[in-house]
Amino acid sequence: MTTNTPHQPEPPPETSKPRAPVKITDVAAAAGVAPMTVSRVINTPDRVSPETTAKVRAAIEKLGYVPNLIAGGLSSRKSRTVAAIVPTIAHPMFSGVVQAFTDSMRRAGYQVMLSISGYEDTDDETLFRAILGRRPDALLITGSAYSPGALQMLIEARIPIVEIWDVSSRPIDMVIGFDHARVGAEVAAFFCERGHTRFATLMASDSRAVTRGRGFTEEAIRRGGAIVSEQVMPAPSTIAAGREGLRGLLPLLDDRLALFCSSDMLAFGAVTEARMQGVAVPDRLAVCGFGNFELSEMNEPSITTVNVEGVQTGRNAASVLLRRLAGENGHQPEQVEVPFRIIARAST
Repeated sequence: MTTNTPHQPEPPPETSKPRAPVKITDVAAAAGVAPMTVSRVINTPDRVSPETTAKVRAAIEKLGYVPNLIAGGLSSRKSRTVAAIVPTIAHPMFSGVVQAFTDSMRRAGYQVMLSISGYEDTDDETLFRAILGRRPDALLITGSAYSPGALQMLIEARIPIVEIWDVSSRPIDMVIGFDHARVGAEVAAFFCERGHTRFATLMASDSRAVTRGRGFTEEAIRRGGAIVSEQVMPAPSTIAAGREGLRGLLPLLDDRLALFCSSDMLAFGAVTEARMQGVAVPDRLAVCGFGNFELSEMNEPSITTVNVEGVQTGRNAASVLLRRLAGENGHQPEQVEVPFRIIARAST
């Protein structure tokens, strides 16, 4: 007679106990340093020697330590993050600013939170509220035109703020920029000194480009020149828009014309279309761009442009923010003017 015995479930396989989280004291012991030194390597690496930093980072990597930056930020009221707002990173000018700024801030122990604002009329209050809600320690902002509500929000944030790419009659904190109207005026003077009397502008629709175009037009007229065309293209600037703009100028090219473009992208498109249409550059059409992009120098013919040092602007912005974050320079608004220069090439 067979007796059925109840089936006994097999015991579950033994599993290893979860490993306790690695602590900062574990990293310190592995690196042979004090826990405070580990904290400094994470938060303020510029205050630690390269040799010690290398030992601590090796221990962090070996142990798989992940610092609790949020908890550290809450206890010190610092997030170790900085927000940067730029209209685009598609153009070399702004991508250079962002890269240089990010590199400088990272070396000082800060991470950069990037926001792309675009060129359309947006709700700047919503943008700033979303960014400030993440409690950055400082802000980098491109431009200086805000709604009254957004301006008040920035003032009440009471954190270091650097505005780049514009000059401002009422800086919130720190400004690193240049006078866009003066850029346009300098280009008009450059053309006039080369004997030009007929002028045209091809501008993107953003406020800074329009300001450069206005400065150009006013100076050209002041010097006795004639403005035969002022075209405004949607921002951001593109090569295609430059080609389209040049096609609009073809009926006006019965006599010599000087064209100022608000971006090297537009200038490159205009020169490309001129070549396709058999328009001689610079004999019949002289062209000046803005930005000193690589494509302008490498083009045939090479394109005259206005150079503004974007990479240095990013480094300068990081430098003034770091000094302010360290408690230097007080809290008085300061303004640094970025130099610019016209680089004359074959297109003029």
